[in-house]
Amino acid sequence: MVIQSNMSSKAIVEIWGETVHTFKKHDIPITNQTLEILVENKHLSSLLQELNISVGSSDMTCIKGG
Repeated sequence: MVIQSNMSSKAIVEIWGETVHTFKKHDIPITNQTLEILVENKHLSSLLQELNISVGSSDMTCIKGG
């Protein structure tokens, strides 16, 4: 996955503009705080999956560790 929990919603939207719709859908503000701070732990995994799908990234398209 490309988008990770230690990234801020602002940085994510700056790189992948299409993700703004996902953040709005889940009422997540676009800020410099990381997703692990903004999103409840029980929702974080599914949000990351949804964001990565929206940008065309998955475990299949990424090299582990890089």
